[in-house]
Amino acid sequence: MSTLTKRSRRSEAPAERWSNAEEKTEGTDEEQDTDSKSLRLTLMEEILLLGLKDKEGYTSFWNDSISSGLRGCILVELALRGRVQLEPQSSRKRKLLDRKVLVKSSAPTGDVLLDEALKHIKNTEPPEDVASWIELLTGETWNPLKLHFQMRNVRERLAKSLVEKGVLSTEKQNFLLFDMTTHPLTDSSEKERLVQRLQDSLLERWTNDWRRMSRRMLALILLAHAADVLENTLSSLSEERYDMVCLRSRSLLEANPDLESAKVTTPAEEMIWAVLAAFNRS
Repeated sequence: MSTLTKRSRRSEAPAERWSNAEEKTEGTDEEQDTDSKSLRLTLMEEILLLGLKDKEGYTSFWNDSISSGLRGCILVELALRGRVQLEPQSSRKRKLLDRKVLVKSSAPTGDVLLDEALKHIKNTEPPEDVASWIELLTGETWNPLKLHFQMRNVRERLAKSLVEKGVLSTEKQNFLLFDMTTHPLTDSSEKERLVQRLQDSLLERWTNDWRRMSRRMLALILLAHAADVLENTLSSLSEERYDMVCLRSRSLLEANPDLESAKVTTPAEEMIWAVLAAFNRS
């Protein structure tokens, strides 16, 4: 009995510590990452906005990473909102991708895409790991029994959300053989602020310790790389500043997620590094 009690206490302590840490940083995270003029955008909306061509209103046809990148955003956004987390670490230290994704709270988020993914995760037994969820939500599975996990028309649904927020517009464009709905940028200031925040985090506000960055900005940098849209944010920089940003971002992107996860203080940080580990493996 005494042994079981001790194990129970050890497993509960990190959860309590993480809960307190999340409460303390919930407000400051948003304050660091946004200004008073910015809209409240999800990670998915921010990544799509970075990937969209401003005038044409669609993402590059050559970008085959943004679909899976957006699914990674969904997992991280759910973790940032306290809805999911990785299963607790055991006495035998397991790698991030060996741990399953568990539902921490099934309360609706108010976002249709997030709630759809949360429902899939909640109703799945046995639970899946991070890499599997990215593949399942993207539809990259050979198992016909799991095809229903695929989240369809994610880019179009995100674009419509940005239209409702006044950032994008909706047009029809003819591509010789077919017509396509496009979403050109209407509020350039919103994208400019987003790009500026990301650049500043790697320049003026750079810190050599990612633990001193806000969780949302850390996630944005790593996910922008995973979705192959990070380069889009750096084109306006001078050659010297561009080289500096590349060097600093590389220190994050080439870090070992399993080693970095040993430094985390919240479940959301664990999820961020687990998602990076999944993309590094693919």
